[in-house]
This record gives sequence, structure tokens and C-alpha cells, in this order.
Amino acid sequence: MTDLQIIPYTPERRSAVLDLTASAWSPVFANTRHEVPDFVYDAFYPNGWQERQIEDVGALLDQNEVSVWLLLDGQRLLGFFGLQLHPEDQMGAIHIIAIAPDRQRQGLGRHLMQFAEAQIKDAGMSMVMVETVGDSGHAPARAAYEASGYQRWPVARYFKKLQ
Repeated sequence: MTDLQIIPYTPERRSAVLDLTASAWSPVFANTRHEVPDFVYDAFYPNGWQERQIEDVGALLDQNEVSVWLLLDGQRLLGFFGLQLHPEDQMGAIHIIAIAPDRQRQGLGRHLMQFAEAQIKDAGMSMVMVETVGDSGHAPARAAYEASGYQRWPVARYFKKLQ
């Protein structure tokens, strides 16, 4: 890690964040498409996962409830994460985390998570939560969270197509 810095998101970096969003989730959604029921996938992504993912991240960037932080190497965006505090639960939530595909598996995600955890602790919270999906495309994320000491809370989400 050379000239790395973590800075708050600013709107002039919006297109870089959205570009990274599309590239970072491309391999994930390649698996997701084949591992969820078609009716669920088609309902969530009627115009394709890219459009929905970019819309969702764009909406996250536009609101103030989640603070977004950027990981830069010089001027190059390498990753980002979104953080929200929930004082009522003494918890901080990492809403999203992404690393540029060519820089994944190099410890950058761990670096961002440690930064997020420090922010949460400094805000007086006693725990942090991060969520992901159970498909094979998200397996690297689950492995990273578990390697960092996160404990899984099994959640079951069921869908039924209405006739």
C-alpha cells in the first residue's frame, strides 16, 4: 500500500464511485443470476443488475443518513464504503463496501473495514454490523468478514411467486 488515503465522499467523485460499483459487482452478479429464482431476479433487476446497482448506490450517495468514504491511491479510487450509526442499538452498520476488481484480495477491504470500525468506536458505539448475500458470488465477502472476527447471524429470507 503506497499513497493510500481514506477521505469523505464528495460529489465530484460520483462518476468514479458509480464506475467502480459496476466493475466491482460484475463477477458477483454473474453468479447471483443463476442462484436465485428467476422471478425474484427479474423483479429486482428488470432492466439488469447494473442499472439497479448504480441507482441504489447513487441514491446512497445523494442522502445524508449514510456517510460514504473513499479509498484513494493518489487520485485513483480503489474502493469505498458506506457507514450509518444506530445509537438506539449502540451499533454502526457498514451498508456497502467495494474494492476495484484489480485490487481485490490485497487487504484493502480489511483496511477499509478497520477504518470503519474505528469511526464507529469513536462515535461511542459498541458493535458493528455488515450484511451480505448467501450466494456464491458473495462468498469472498463472507470469508473476509469472518476472517475479521465478525460472527454470522443466520437470517432466512423466503420468496414466493404469486400466481
